[in-house]
Amino acid sequence: MPNRQPMALRFGSPATRVLSTRLTRAGRWTVNCILIGIIAGLGSIVFHYFTQWGVHYFLDALAGYRPPAPAGEQHLLAPTTRAFNAWVLLVLPALGGLASGLLVYTFAPEAEGHGTDAAIGAYHRKGGFIRARVPIVKTLASAITLTTGGSGGREGPIAQIGAGFGSFLATRLKLSERERRILMAAGIAAGVGSIFRAPLAGALFAAEVLYRDPEFESEVIIPAGIASVVAYCLFCLQFGWGSLFETPPFTFDNPLQLGPYLVLALVLVLVGMFFVKCFYGVTRLFGRLRLPRHLKPALGGLCTGIIGFWMPWTLAFGYGYAQEALLNQRSIGFLLALALGKVLTTSFSIGSGGSGGVFGPSVVIGGAMGGVVGLVFHDLMPGVVPEPGAFVVVGMAGFFAAVSNTPISTIIFVSEMTDSYQLLLPSLLVCSVAYLASQKWTIYQNQVKNRMVSPAHAGEFFVDILQSIQVRDLMPRVRKVSMIPQDMPFLDFKRYFASTKQHYFPVMDADGRMVGIFSSTDIRGVLFSPEIEQLVVMKDICTSEIIATTPEEDLNAVLQKFTQKNIDSLPVVDPQDRGVLLGLIDRRTVIAFYNARLQDMTARKGA
Repeated sequence: MPNRQPMALRFGSPATRVLSTRLTRAGRWTVNCILIGIIAGLGSIVFHYFTQWGVHYFLDALAGYRPPAPAGEQHLLAPTTRAFNAWVLLVLPALGGLASGLLVYTFAPEAEGHGTDAAIGAYHRKGGFIRARVPIVKTLASAITLTTGGSGGREGPIAQIGAGFGSFLATRLKLSERERRILMAAGIAAGVGSIFRAPLAGALFAAEVLYRDPEFESEVIIPAGIASVVAYCLFCLQFGWGSLFETPPFTFDNPLQLGPYLVLALVLVLVGMFFVKCFYGVTRLFGRLRLPRHLKPALGGLCTGIIGFWMPWTLAFGYGYAQEALLNQRSIGFLLALALGKVLTTSFSIGSGGSGGVFGPSVVIGGAMGGVVGLVFHDLMPGVVPEPGAFVVVGMAGFFAAVSNTPISTIIFVSEMTDSYQLLLPSLLVCSVAYLASQKWTIYQNQVKNRMVSPAHAGEFFVDILQSIQVRDLMPRVRKVSMIPQDMPFLDFKRYFASTKQHYFPVMDADGRMVGIFSSTDIRGVLFSPEIEQLVVMKDICTSEIIATTPEEDLNAVLQKFTQKNIDSLPVVDPQDRGVLLGLIDRRTVIAFYNARLQDMTARKGA
């Protein structure tokens, strides 16, 4: 006897099928994010090797310059015995800029500048698409720029490695534009979270850095978290676990410290404004120069070299000097020169078209200014500020929050990088004040204000807002109209039509219930045929297939009905009895109400 199992057992119940579909989708997303994490983690490892080798063979072997490393990141190669030569430092950044410019402008011009901003632009305006060659070119060009003395950070190239692979994977799998954007952002998180040993911050950063307002791209956080954890684990398996910086056990146990921290926030805002204006001022200046594009990074490198000739500590990464500031091993004068010099060298190195990131320099600049303020208050009131190194940690967070509009992820970033979670409260104060006071400026020009104005979400909020409005909200604007008896002779209607501006005419039966509707267009055939107009009653003209709406329906559904037959007015009927007409609602009324609601929401959001 054949097996005749019930259909639900053979194919599964609807609930089982829905669960199976969700699990399959979740599994596919997880696999994709793990792949992105693996590639980004391997990219971080390769790029770290490149920078270590470059610093050794360029800065050390040629110029005898051996910048210190942070405690969590020791040099991989033994230092040379070459004596320091400032004259080599004068020209080395220019040679690196020339090589970087030739590479970038020959193969991938979009790889110039700081890579995170390019990835943000790709998210909003290019559907998350990044050419496959961009991460490779960015990696090589950034390694050359940074290891020949150019001032920049590692997060830009690493962000583009992860973002580029996320975009490539989504394109090869023929995923939607939305899915490609998400995977691209997951790649940013994986790259940044691994190279700075801050996986949680990497995930939050990728979701927050897209917007100027304190707003997160919520659909990015979970995929970004998975990819960031995988990449971080791979990187630490190769180079060891632990935070990037080593800090003493800082604590916050005196509310009076909030006064000096508030002063720090204001100082960081001023320096942040100077950094952004200087950076983009240099960018505009080099943009106007009538030089071949590949020569501009060389000129910027020469300017960097001139500064480095007198202040070599402003070249390359500078993380080691931030480490020394954390341990109170540097003076106020040195830290002030480090911060202001780093602003200039970063502006010339990256703003001229060189390749690198801006997060790394921001950490150094903010840490140095934090050290300056901390040491000043330590001298003035040692009982209130016993540990000036704590101001270095908070300065790192506050400065980048001021220049990037990412207050939340930056707090976590610095806490993970320094393993200083006891300073969350002053970090929150400084980052909040710095963000609020500097919203007008950002180092990431491709950021948009919020999701509502992002090209990536064009049309989504139109539907969301329409779905949040019901027809009942417009009932005061629903027009009361007279209904036409179905047995009215056309000649009688003709006289009525001559005295009204109405264009749509509901038709009622003897009980006053709506049974049809017609428009002024529908009467043309009779209006210009006088031989039949005496024989026609209005029931002959109207259609009984009424497209109507109810007070409970949302405006998105109403607009869809308007477009079904290209009509301009809809009958609003009682939901319990569709024969009871409540009035007519016009397309123009719906659109005007939507525009007013949108303006109100925008005004409240900007207030």
